[in-house]
Amino acid sequence: MSRYCRMMLEELREPCKVGPSQTDAVWVYTLTYGGGVVSGDCILCNFTIGDGCTTVLTTQASTKVYKSVASKCSEQVFEVKAPGQNQSNHEVILAKIGSDALLVVIPDPVTCFSTAKYSQKQVFRMMSDSSLLIVDWITSGRHESGEKWDFELYKSTNHIFLAGDEPLFLDTILLDQTSITSIAERMQDYQVIAMVILLGPKLKHVQNQVKENVQKMMSEQLHISSTSFGGYKKARTDLCFAPPSFVASCSAFGPQGTGVVVRIAAMTTESVYRFLQHQLASLEPLLGVPPYH
Repeated sequence: MSRYCRMMLEELREPCKVGPSQTDAVWVYTLTYGGGVVSGDCILCNFTIGDGCTTVLTTQASTKVYKSVASKCSEQVFEVKAPGQNQSNHEVILAKIGSDALLVVIPDPVTCFSTAKYSQKQVFRMMSDSSLLIVDWITSGRHESGEKWDFELYKSTNHIFLAGDEPLFLDTILLDQTSITSIAERMQDYQVIAMVILLGPKLKHVQNQVKENVQKMMSEQLHISSTSFGGYKKARTDLCFAPPSFVASCSAFGPQGTGVVVRIAAMTTESVYRFLQHQLASLEPLLGVPPYH
């Protein structure tokens, strides 16, 4: 199926204001007919964000990726470009972020069914004073059906460039079944992995808060783990200590640490939702309502 035809099968719900009238932000919901992505689909998204505008791109539920047919991979491409940049021959320009603009990408998680193959690419081309928040996450599959990390392929790429094609953040997550061990064996008891990216002047206060909270959370968890292990070791030194149910790390990137990336592994989807709700709650004045509430 051609990219153009598939675009006709996806729609964007008309942008709407959320929260108080004085909040200058619009929310856009992406919808797919049938509630998910089928084998062979190739989806492109198109956005233009003006100078000083705030836009939230979100979903109404998790993105379901149905089983692969004839080994076909489903693909979703979302590319954001800053005004004034030239288009190369191989590049399809789908959106623009203006100066002093804020783009918030906060979807529900991707859920891949058994044997599914899914590739997602998000390229953001920003101005030096633009701000960007990205939440990118995936669950292990349909727990109620006994499917845990049973898909064939999941690939998620996030690239961020500043004006002039200066690379700022380049990241790819790849999970496939071609290794010696299966995805389920590598993930052990963890059922969700997530990444949160915060960048730009409008999100500086959130960056500082998230860094402090994650460092405190992990410090307390490591302290509890080491204390428990110390007492446990005296009784049984031949057994392994149980892994924590929620693990997060936080690091800075870019010149002078202008951006922050948080990586998460958790045993439940609900715990990640709670984390996002708590850490992003201070965005309410900018967005009209807090994310994931």
